[in-house]
Amino acid sequence: MGKGESKQGTQQGRRIAIVTGAASGIGRAIAQELAGRDIDVIVADINEAGGNQTVEMIGKAGGRAGFRKLDVTDAEQVEALVQDAYRQYGRLDYMFNNAGISMYGELYDMTLPHWQRIMEVNLWGVIHGIQAAYPIMKKQGFGHIANTSSATAMGPAPTAAAYATTKHAILGLTTSLHYEAESFGVKVSALCPAFVDTPIFAASEGINMDKAKIEAQMNKQKKMSPEEFARLAVKGLERNQSVVCPMPLRRTMDVFFALFPAAHRSLMRLVCRVSREARSVEPVTEAAPIQPTRSSG
Repeated sequence: MGKGESKQGTQQGRRIAIVTGAASGIGRAIAQELAGRDIDVIVADINEAGGNQTVEMIGKAGGRAGFRKLDVTDAEQVEALVQDAYRQYGRLDYMFNNAGISMYGELYDMTLPHWQRIMEVNLWGVIHGIQAAYPIMKKQGFGHIANTSSATAMGPAPTAAAYATTKHAILGLTTSLHYEAESFGVKVSALCPAFVDTPIFAASEGINMDKAKIEAQMNKQKKMSPEEFARLAVKGLERNQSVVCPMPLRRTMDVFFALFPAAHRSLMRLVCRVSREARSVEPVTEAAPIQPTRSSG
């Protein structure tokens, strides 16, 4: 299983899952949930320390896992990881494209490097995972691809437009592939978490925003634990749901958007107003090019 292997033994014929962004948060919780179901897990992340910690946690719980350092923006790295797993196990059961970053701020404060960064990690990272795993699953006639989108993909997200763009794209890609792939025996699902208690917001980039003020607003929300969402996600995959989202939230959003458009507009304007109150005093000038850095979602 590679560096950080938590158990030794034969691997041919065992179920295998790759989880990107598994060094923390939802990715870690999904890796643990899968390992608890007797599935071998490859923990893939650019964060080596966090990834190995996930492997150690799985091993202590009696599961099987190994770590692979991975930059999801590098298609060749993703392809090599998937091919190595397939050669080692002779199969690929799950591909969780979960790695992602968060970014918020008003659109007029963003530069092209900001857009490039979040698109490369959040959207191209998912595309790279699909391009690597789907041909294998199509050939073997089974497998499940799960792409982490967000409840943000189900409506507007003022002051988080770039993040929302990537998550809307992931949802559209995933729900489309869900139907394309089914005739080949391959299942495809989108995971749409809402308020989940993970490090992604703390690690996010606030563009000309006071993070402390935004975080104070975020902390007012009731949050689901990553473990609770992971259990919900895996159960949703077992039912082959095209979209896995905390159902009370999804129903509420659907009804709210459809039946109360005026109230919805008022809510979005409130989000804008609150966010602008958290703006930094100094305006943003031209940002320096952002070097690719990755964190797990």
